[in-house]
Amino acid sequence: MKTPYSFSVLRYVHDPVTQEFINIGVAVYAPKTGFLRAICTTHYARITRMFTKTDGNRFRQLTRYVQEQVNAMGERLPSELPFEPSRAIEQLLSRVLPPDDSAVQFSHPGVGMSHDLEKSLAELFDRYVERYSLASDASRRDDEDIWRTFREPLERRHITAHLAPKRIVAPNYDYEFQRAWKNRIWHLYEPVSFDMVDGGSIVEKANRWVGRATSLNDSAESFKIHLLLGEPQDDRLQSNFIKAQNILNKMPGKKEFVQESEAEAFADELEKQVRQHEKSS
Repeated sequence: MKTPYSFSVLRYVHDPVTQEFINIGVAVYAPKTGFLRAICTTHYARITRMFTKTDGNRFRQLTRYVQEQVNAMGERLPSELPFEPSRAIEQLLSRVLPPDDSAVQFSHPGVGMSHDLEKSLAELFDRYVERYSLASDASRRDDEDIWRTFREPLERRHITAHLAPKRIVAPNYDYEFQRAWKNRIWHLYEPVSFDMVDGGSIVEKANRWVGRATSLNDSAESFKIHLLLGEPQDDRLQSNFIKAQNILNKMPGKKEFVQESEAEAFADELEKQVRQHEKSS
């Protein structure tokens, strides 16, 4: 049986006059079951990119506060007296964020029906928030910019002609690496830019690579992933880059991480391996 629910989108409103906004969270309420939950993003790159610089720590504290307060309220709802009248979602959310002209506001509610309220909450968050957040992980340099750093010394050694695309297929996932070379096992070379605007996006990108490597680890083929890392040029994000590298170390299987400063040494070693392979072939 489907359960009726209402939902509201949390928005960052840049200008109360023009009402320009970015979605940053979602709350779902089902009076029949007493379900009240929220998910809010801690990523502020889209705000920085579209409007202005943002105090990242303050933004994360605010969105975490809203999520924690809404969820705490949801935990209390089932214990309220049964004769307590049901409330509209606007009334409940106003306890956390009173409606005013502040920069963070809940939207007018929408409604839906659900077999699984937790799943519906996640789907609404993906629909209204996450798909835009992931699409705009603002980078100062993208992955191809990082590849250019490594490509130049490889081209001088005439090695790039030995690299070709390779798709690794696992039971539940597959991914095509654009630069690969086989020497007993497949060596997969992937540039990854962590030169981003938002420290949170740096950490999340590392998490996505751990997830990708975990899914590919079930492949029947033997391979080693070499991540060619582009570090942030903003010194304030170095701590996030360190966290990202710590996360990347959790990748399963054979792996290697190469810094931009090691591009020449990396090219020397790859040239040595390619030439040895050619002699033994």
